[in-house]
Amino acid sequence: MALRWFLLLSLICSILLLVDVTHSTVQDARKAYVVYMGDKPKNGVPILPDLHVNMLRDVVDNSNIDIAHEALLLHSYKRSFNGFAAMLTEQEAQKITGMDGVVSVFPSKQRSVKTTKSWNFLGFPETVKRSALERDIIVGVMDSGIWPESDSFSDVGFGPPPKKWKGKCQGNGNLTCNNKIIGAQYYRASRSFEEDVESPRDSSGHGTHTASTAAGNIVSKASLNGLGLGTARGGVPSARIAVYKVCWGSSVSCEDADILAAFDHAIADGVDILSISAGRKIPVDYLTDSFAIGSFHATRKGILVSMAAGNEGPRAKTVTNFAPWQLSVAATTINRQFITKVQLGNGKIYEGLSPNIYDLRGKFYPLIYGGDAPNKKAGVTSLSRFCLIDTLEEDLIKDKIVLCDDVPVEVAAILGGAGSGAILGGAAGIVLTGRKVADEVLGPLPVPASHVGLEENSDIYKYINLTRNATATIWKSEEINDVLAPYVPSYSSRGPNPINPNILKPDLAAPGTYILAAYHLRGGGSRAGYYLETGTSMACPHATAVAAYVKSFHPKWSPAAIKSALITTAKSMSAKTSPDAEFAYGAGLINPSRAPYPGLVYDLDEQDYIDFLCSQGYSGKLLQAITGNKTNCSSKSNNGTANDLNYPSFALSIKDPKFVNGVFHRTVTNVGSSNSTYRVKVVAPLGLKINVNPSVLSFTSLGQKKSFVVTIKGPIKKSNLVSASLVWDDGVFQVRSPIVVYVAV
Repeated sequence: MALRWFLLLSLICSILLLVDVTHSTVQDARKAYVVYMGDKPKNGVPILPDLHVNMLRDVVDNSNIDIAHEALLLHSYKRSFNGFAAMLTEQEAQKITGMDGVVSVFPSKQRSVKTTKSWNFLGFPETVKRSALERDIIVGVMDSGIWPESDSFSDVGFGPPPKKWKGKCQGNGNLTCNNKIIGAQYYRASRSFEEDVESPRDSSGHGTHTASTAAGNIVSKASLNGLGLGTARGGVPSARIAVYKVCWGSSVSCEDADILAAFDHAIADGVDILSISAGRKIPVDYLTDSFAIGSFHATRKGILVSMAAGNEGPRAKTVTNFAPWQLSVAATTINRQFITKVQLGNGKIYEGLSPNIYDLRGKFYPLIYGGDAPNKKAGVTSLSRFCLIDTLEEDLIKDKIVLCDDVPVEVAAILGGAGSGAILGGAAGIVLTGRKVADEVLGPLPVPASHVGLEENSDIYKYINLTRNATATIWKSEEINDVLAPYVPSYSSRGPNPINPNILKPDLAAPGTYILAAYHLRGGGSRAGYYLETGTSMACPHATAVAAYVKSFHPKWSPAAIKSALITTAKSMSAKTSPDAEFAYGAGLINPSRAPYPGLVYDLDEQDYIDFLCSQGYSGKLLQAITGNKTNCSSKSNNGTANDLNYPSFALSIKDPKFVNGVFHRTVTNVGSSNSTYRVKVVAPLGLKINVNPSVLSFTSLGQKKSFVVTIKGPIKKSNLVSASLVWDDGVFQVRSPIVVYVAV
């Protein structure tokens, strides 16, 4: 406790100084490590658990342990790729790194998780054309589990699971699968279940929400205490769901060791699409990133992996899940806002932007400023104005409405967001404050709450100071239309790509703000049934569903072809409402109705990704272990760049805005009309010259491929980031690719 207050004092004294606290580790302490060994052996040779145990015997000194080597093994990955997770010391991990067949060894760290209105907002009504194959699509959801009793997961009208399904239902006496939820498994290497249940059942609601957004049934009259009333449905309501619980507890954290175990099973089980609303916050090498490793093997087996872009915006280079074989999804708003009115005892009313599900029915409560109720026993009084945990005197705030100031981000990172102390202290309600309220999205809180701007905060504060017995009430929210939507809110992580600056990330954007979907049951009350959630975690399953929708029409398309279709059919968005432009929204807003009909696709296969990794400096020997093939990095691939990857978007990082020179090689495959002629249309700002050669592509059959070269020359003016676009148009299909040129910082 003393250390935490010391840190907070340091933060306040230095205003926004970042304090990095590291804990010393005992050199020989054991912790979970992941040992990644690449592809499975060829010729059907099974991977026996003894192989991994024997490797442990080779590095673990018997005299230093009092348990069997088998007990050190946490997971054995053997169904889809080779590797294991084990409890090792740092020295033992270093020894294993040098063994033959080992690709990488890294600590198993925690990763964080990152609708009545949204599908209609996307122009994707219930009556949209469906393929009969949709009922055979299996959507794998890697998250916090599921609440199977929700109406969103009823199997009424569903036949038996598809014959390709090889998974299982690991209910553990706590959960039963059906013909909608055809599989459910859980992974917990630490064996810690103090804050959760030992089964695939969802204790946080996160996994239930994402699963129903992607593939939930059509449920009428869904709402959160009347808010968001309408028909809740997933994008592919006829699809099946396979659950892989890897995220646990109230923090909904996910361990690398468990993530790879889930990938190992999901790939072998036969899922068609994987949806993962989680990721890391700090970029690392592909071969020490469990999501990059797992999604690479999934892609090799024809499984598209849709992933959240992250909630660390609006800072640059915060986008997560940025490997070129992943679909990285940013979040947008939809045309729904919630106005919550705060009425003072003097009759004045102030409007805030946040959903409040509680109805005080006009009852007025005493109103107090958090700064006037400090917890003096804790020894720090200057922080009570933020209403943080342990900063308020509970006797002074209990059964009162508390006004809280805007909390600095760096303080919130240590002690949580503003208002948390007031909620835990028994406040009747809270009035939070933000600098840009319209861009700071808050979910429903467990007490009546509103979120006002600085000017409104100042007015309310003056009222408190000038009134002997200040009172206030908070009204239940009203739903209004957001005419500016869609735009990317501040929380959604931004590009550019932190590892490969010439591959645009995020790929596209989807609704992620105030999404109503199924939730876990918490003893009835407001959080039962359906709930409003916000984040790129909610955007990701929208993209997952659209990918599944495309696959139902084109079951033989590769993951890259499906991703290309999503990117090139996306609706353009405006940098005026989302100032970071393509680094905020990628190609734009996902367009479900058009996605199955892209006209042309930018396809990629395993060798293309291998050539890309060669160009990034990975050795042929290392890549042979990953793929299990006799892979060599040719002189061509060694000398290549990210520009040569056949990606459906273009990003060019430059050092000097006066000198722009980039060359991109691309190949498109005809999936539109057999006989068609596409002409290129380029839109570019003044000064930027974009040449496409050839400028006309003629096709005589489906599946035919044509190549072209894009040359970009400058300079760029007035900005360190400029946007352009390239569109192939045959009069029926418009195949649009975003182009971004920016000065690297």
